[in-house]
Amino acid sequence: MKKTVNESVKIIPLGGLEQIGMNITAFEYEDNIVVVDCGLAFPDEEMLGIDLVIPDFTYLKENASKVKGLVITHGHEDHIGAIPYLLKEMNVPIYATKLTMGLIENKLKEHGQMKTTRRKVVKHGQSINLGCFRIEFIKTNHSISDAAALAIYTPAGVIVHTGDFKIDYTPVFGDAIDLGRFAELGKKGVLALMCDSTNVGRPGFTPSERTVGKTLKNIFEEQKNHRIIVATFASNVDRVQQIINCAYELKKKVIVEGRSMVNTISTAAELGYIRIPENTLIDIEEMRRYPDEQLVLITTGSQGETMAALSRMANSVHRKVSIVPGDVIIFSSHPIPGNEKAVSKIMNELAKKGAKVIFQDTHVSGHACQEEIKLIYTLTKPHYAIPVHGEFRHLNRHKQLAMEMGIPKDNVIILHSGDVLSISQDEAEVVERVTSGGIFVDGLGVGDVGNIVLRDRQNLSQNGLFIVVVTLDQYNNMLLAGPDIVSRGFIYMRESEDLIQEAKQVVTISLERCNERNITDWNRIKNNIRDDLSEFIWKRMKRRPMILPIIMEV
Repeated sequence: MKKTVNESVKIIPLGGLEQIGMNITAFEYEDNIVVVDCGLAFPDEEMLGIDLVIPDFTYLKENASKVKGLVITHGHEDHIGAIPYLLKEMNVPIYATKLTMGLIENKLKEHGQMKTTRRKVVKHGQSINLGCFRIEFIKTNHSISDAAALAIYTPAGVIVHTGDFKIDYTPVFGDAIDLGRFAELGKKGVLALMCDSTNVGRPGFTPSERTVGKTLKNIFEEQKNHRIIVATFASNVDRVQQIINCAYELKKKVIVEGRSMVNTISTAAELGYIRIPENTLIDIEEMRRYPDEQLVLITTGSQGETMAALSRMANSVHRKVSIVPGDVIIFSSHPIPGNEKAVSKIMNELAKKGAKVIFQDTHVSGHACQEEIKLIYTLTKPHYAIPVHGEFRHLNRHKQLAMEMGIPKDNVIILHSGDVLSISQDEAEVVERVTSGGIFVDGLGVGDVGNIVLRDRQNLSQNGLFIVVVTLDQYNNMLLAGPDIVSRGFIYMRESEDLIQEAKQVVTISLERCNERNITDWNRIKNNIRDDLSEFIWKRMKRRPMILPIIMEV
């Protein structure tokens, strides 16, 4: 693509910065927008009752006519999970590699969007033209097969987006990362490098996925007389392949358990990304026909998720699998930051049931450490560095690393979600901000739970609920019945009769005072009851429950 003098292109991250997850970035030039990735984030423990967090698509909806396509780097939830929600707002074609597309299609089937969505499978090394942009898919390695980096050819120059990546010279499936292509792009000139920051704090190199295979093989040999249950990420197809290989060598049967695990492995097997030897895989219903020492279960729940298969086994609520003394449980993953408590709780429950829990050296990361990131900088020689995929501390550490690699301080740009970066050969600056942030998904409701509702839920969870019911005369607002008080999560009412009686008196006095002042507006009466009760409870208990006055009229 020809570069025009001082042309500038806009880079607009709508998610994926200041956090791990919810990755989505728009690239814009005049009437052309290309969106890279469209992921979700999982709720933290303060987001009570929330199932998922998806990006705010307001900017894309406002510019729907400009959006030429959605380009996906790989098939992890934090990169593809929000696609069905975007497609409900606008119809955009999707471009991805084979396995990634297979996983996206699973989602489209669930949401009934297969017939209406245009899809194109792209091979590594291929390019696609979307408006004025040309996008080339470059082979990389990650903890899921078919990951790609993108070279985005724009009127301002080439922007290289690594996606999530590591450098694995001995991958379990497929080829090693195409470092030669990164070097060729570097020789021609790279305007900006947008590079994965997840492991930027770790020195050295990320070990190859095959090293886990060796560890698992040793564990399987040592524990061959026991039933083995391996918990890992459903999306880590290469890990599952190695577990199946280990089981096959010891003539064990393999059961895949957990909805996301079954879906992912089925898709990967159909598309040829996982090879399962004949008569190795059995259905969970057939498990009873075999002695325990002949069985290997591959399951979800390595992060302590409440509803995942392993959690249900640990809590004795799984309908098909009961943990028995002698079972060997392998956690083939690291806890995601914030999940440590949940994971250790599950481990304790399993240990109490007599199982042996193994988690040492059974996982390697899918993300590049410092030396790998440095290699990408050396090969691409970017004019600008734009760290992506990470919390602020990751992005900040990445900035230092980029400067160590010779990028001038002013040319390393840390963005926030919603920033609009205008970038050209001569300058790069944030010119405006657009709407961004997370939208909460709770059941079938998308965006109907906001910060105010969450604050109420937190208040309820911490301080409980105090309901006051009064019946007033419709003509003169005199108290006819009540006040009746119901408490949930604040006090145990049977043991707090004195407090309840005093609270009733406070409400009665509050109503009398409203009458004396001729206050007839219900909202004002409710506010007075709430304020008086709140003050009384705080003085007596030093607590602030949610107080809900209900007025009935006769």
